[in-house]
Amino acid sequence: MTARRGERPGSAESGGGAPPAERVAAAPPPGAELREHWPESAAALVERQRRLAEEAEGITPWRPSRGSGLRLGGVWVVHPRGGVGAGRGGDPAWAAAVVIEGEHVLCTATVRGVAGSAYEPGLLALREGALLESALRALAVRPDVLLVNATGRDHPRRAGLALHLGAVVGLPTVGVTDRPLVARGAEPGPRRGDTSPLFLDGGLVAVWLRTRSSARSLVAHAGWRTDCDVARTVVLGCSGRWRTPQPLRLARQLARSARSRGDGQV
Repeated sequence: MTARRGERPGSAESGGGAPPAERVAAAPPPGAELREHWPESAAALVERQRRLAEEAEGITPWRPSRGSGLRLGGVWVVHPRGGVGAGRGGDPAWAAAVVIEGEHVLCTATVRGVAGSAYEPGLLALREGALLESALRALAVRPDVLLVNATGRDHPRRAGLALHLGAVVGLPTVGVTDRPLVARGAEPGPRRGDTSPLFLDGGLVAVWLRTRSSARSLVAHAGWRTDCDVARTVVLGCSGRWRTPQPLRLARQLARSARSRGDGQV
């Protein structure tokens, strides 16, 4: 089945390798449950984000299990080529989700639908949240942790889309973006694995991370039930020879392939 992209101050670039064939479906129309998870107005979303930030403070942090392989999930959304500006509600959208374990792709899903709103920093959940949830619900295998092209606590209300999505689907999440949203910190060193902290109002919310020597660094964000140490470990561990973590790279390829084929053109 089929399922787009981050609280997004930028997204990581693609690499080679074709993803496996995926199942394709249309995203369901938003029902009461989706509307509860994904508010349809900016004011309602802001209030929901404030509550989520409070909830996140009291939740037991997730830690990867030792001695067993992790099932890593990734999600991505794309919109029609050639779009300019912030877009608008009703824009066609294709979202993809993937689960991998080591070098093996366990399952994929793509969904077609429409954007919930124009893009606005800090309010990405309005545009993409429901579509991403639909893609995840279509997966045949549940991941242990999910990578999202969005921020987590690096957010005006400490609850970006990566954190919000994790709370909705009950999965630990890590955000990955090209740059921070509102946090600040110096760039890391030039070698793979080099990191440097990103702070917001004195608190550590994300880290700059060099996933490939001499390539541009990216930002690993603490999300739902994860801290910055876990975010760094997860992102670096699944980046391999690419700058972009493999689950996100594959999900992006799947979403772009669905768009190119016109799957579920709306």
